[in-house]
Amino acid sequence: MAESNPSAIINDPDAPPPLSAPTTAARLSFPFHFRLPVAATGAFAAGLFLGLSHGAQMAGFRFRAENSHRLPTSPTGWYLYHKSKNYHMALGGIKEGLKMGGKVGLWVGGFFTVEEAVDRFRGGRRDFFSTVIAGLSVAGGFSAWNRFPLITAARTAKVGLISGLAFGLAQDALNLAKGRRLAYVDFVLGRNRSRKALES
Repeated sequence: MAESNPSAIINDPDAPPPLSAPTTAARLSFPFHFRLPVAATGAFAAGLFLGLSHGAQMAGFRFRAENSHRLPTSPTGWYLYHKSKNYHMALGGIKEGLKMGGKVGLWVGGFFTVEEAVDRFRGGRRDFFSTVIAGLSVAGGFSAWNRFPLITAARTAKVGLISGLAFGLAQDALNLAKGRRLAYVDFVLGRNRSRKALES
């Protein structure tokens, strides 16, 4: 019996090209054990910078208010006044910077952790659905931790939804640019192909 030649098989020119399985590649092309500390460290640095500025400013206002009734009257006194004020501003900025940096780093780390957990729960599919769930989860946890009223909690949830949607779609766009497939894109394209097949 003659063997079949694979090169002699004629494929249907109208058939769609074969596609690989939907992407389960690591988000942002970085594995989770690397992506989490990088994101948390970056968030801590941003919070530290903002906290330093805000804490130093508030410490300066506090120092002026506490010493407004005993302002110096000599050049030496003013020198010591400003020296003490700068010390209080530096100390207040460092305290507030570390505090805010720790909070921001913790919440950002929680966001990436929830996102990864939802990805794994969904069988490794990585798209904006998981990111939206992570954004809403972190927003809900933040509202509960701070005991926000219902109106404030709703606004926080809205911010979490918009942030999660924007960040998730940005990651999806990056995956598509790298030639990776997304399940919901395949679903939409599959339905369009079915409609075109019925119409033809």
